[in-house]
Amino acid sequence: MGRLATRPSTMKILFGFMILTVLMLICMEPNQVEVQVEPPYPPDYEVRAHHEIATELGKKDWNYNENPCNNKSSWFTPPPPPNVPEAINNSTVTCNCSFPNGECHIDGIYLLGQDLDGVLPCSLVKLSHIKVLVLYLNYLNGTIPREWAALKLETLNVAMNRLSGPIPSYLGNIISLKYLIIFSEAWRTTCFGTIPPAFGKLVNLENLTLSANYLIGKFPSFLANLSNIKELRISSNNFSGKMPDIFQSWKQLEKLEIQASGFEGPIPSSLALLHNLVELGSKFPNLKNMKNMYRLILPSCNISGPIPDYIWELSDLSFNNLEGNISDTESLTKMQYMYLTHNSLSGHIPNWLSIRDSRYQIDLSYNNFTESSDSPSCPENLNLFKSFSGGKTLGLDNCLKNFPCSKDWYSVNINCAGGATTINGIDYEGDEDLGGPAKYFPLRETWETSSTGLFWDTDVTSRDFIAQNVSILRIKNSELYTRARLSPLSLTYYFRCLANGNYTVTLHFAEIVIRDNRSYQSLGRRIFDVYVQEKLELKDFNIQNEAKGVDKAVSNKNLTIRFHWAGKGTTATPRRGTYGPLISAISVDSDYKPRVLNSWEKNLKFVVAAVVSVLCLILVILGILWRKGYF
Repeated sequence: MGRLATRPSTMKILFGFMILTVLMLICMEPNQVEVQVEPPYPPDYEVRAHHEIATELGKKDWNYNENPCNNKSSWFTPPPPPNVPEAINNSTVTCNCSFPNGECHIDGIYLLGQDLDGVLPCSLVKLSHIKVLVLYLNYLNGTIPREWAALKLETLNVAMNRLSGPIPSYLGNIISLKYLIIFSEAWRTTCFGTIPPAFGKLVNLENLTLSANYLIGKFPSFLANLSNIKELRISSNNFSGKMPDIFQSWKQLEKLEIQASGFEGPIPSSLALLHNLVELGSKFPNLKNMKNMYRLILPSCNISGPIPDYIWELSDLSFNNLEGNISDTESLTKMQYMYLTHNSLSGHIPNWLSIRDSRYQIDLSYNNFTESSDSPSCPENLNLFKSFSGGKTLGLDNCLKNFPCSKDWYSVNINCAGGATTINGIDYEGDEDLGGPAKYFPLRETWETSSTGLFWDTDVTSRDFIAQNVSILRIKNSELYTRARLSPLSLTYYFRCLANGNYTVTLHFAEIVIRDNRSYQSLGRRIFDVYVQEKLELKDFNIQNEAKGVDKAVSNKNLTIRFHWAGKGTTATPRRGTYGPLISAISVDSDYKPRVLNSWEKNLKFVVAAVVSVLCLILVILGILWRKGYF
């Protein structure tokens, strides 16, 4: 009986304990008990306006039977997993549901890489709560609607489209703007313009990007009003004059990009007051106080004089007139890339540069160093092409000891980055080395290659220095254009063992990265310079135009062809890192063609030689007999 009485009592105790435990868990972890509530639809007038916007843009895949605010439908592109790069394509609408009574209003439209071929929508003004509009990487045309000036946008990005007309001044009325990005537009060439004075009213701007827009005129001093600016990019334009001394107004500036902008130097000394600056691309004054700067990119900036010691922790000072020696310190352990090509540096090359492993890429080509017995020979990650006084290449004898000049050559043809092939009876040598950011590879008797530069704004592998066509080429001799050699800064082909005389240099180009279609992928502009025998032959050459032959003389059996990117054109279309020289094939042909004997003529030569030899032998015998009195 006792056991029967105990059993239900125990069950009650256990049941009560379970209830108490559940109550405690609920009280202790209130945030873990969530009820998923579907957000309400935006107002009908916003949905109708959004439908009009889609029609103007040419956006056809939005499903208006779904709620654009639930982040689970065709209106939303999920973010990538951690450590996975964000995709270029993005189609997302965002809503703000924090209004009274639980209302939701559309506050953001992100359409990236959609290849939309409509126009910029005037109907956007009907979305009174919109804060963000990103239409990056599309094929939209027309002008920026005047109606947008009534909006309270904070972010406006219409970069990489086919907009026409000057940048409108009424954008200056959107004083709420924090990010204004209008770069690399396919503006019509008749619409060169200036930065509108009304931009001086955009006092909340943190990012102003106007690169590659053919802008002209002097640097506008009214931009000194932008005291909150953190990032300013105006490279690859056609400005004139000097920059005014206004940097003291930009205390928050972190990134400044003005390469190939057209300005005269130097940058005003007030640049040194920008202690937050971490990235700079142009000429420099005293930068010693910029403790936060981790990258300095100053190619082709007319910088002269000795290099300050503090500069050695920075990256790219190529194509200047820097003098003096390289610091002999080994404390620069964090410097992975250093480009000092085309300067006037002298002295000995420090040993610490030559003993670094392949993770480090150093380029000292085209300088005036002094060669010594302990200088490195043919290092793979240290480019010393023409790095010594007199234009000598370090260790040339050692590097080319297996490739002596066997004869004088009158013709050399190269299929750049491709395999050996024969076109119209002409044999093209293969050139399949992967290349690299600081590479000098002498692998043949008749020619060698020097490659300089790193694609700074993207993750790079060795295969990024070769372009591979992925579509059908409908051009003659397409075998020469399926692959091409790339370089982000400078690429040199150096020809040896040539017979002296005049040569015709034919350069073969085909743009196989920037596409030719109705897509944002066709909006890029690859522009670079071409030097033959160190003379500028093609300036601001657009690779989509036809290349011409060039006549040049060879007097020392050597010929140099150099391709150089000076900062012009686009850099991120169709993807980041799309810029710099691209070459498909090179033909170097002497104007004098030595006569090649056919087989009959070659045989006749031997016959004549044999007959002459026999006659000479007969005459010798007759002479001996005559001296002995037989005649």
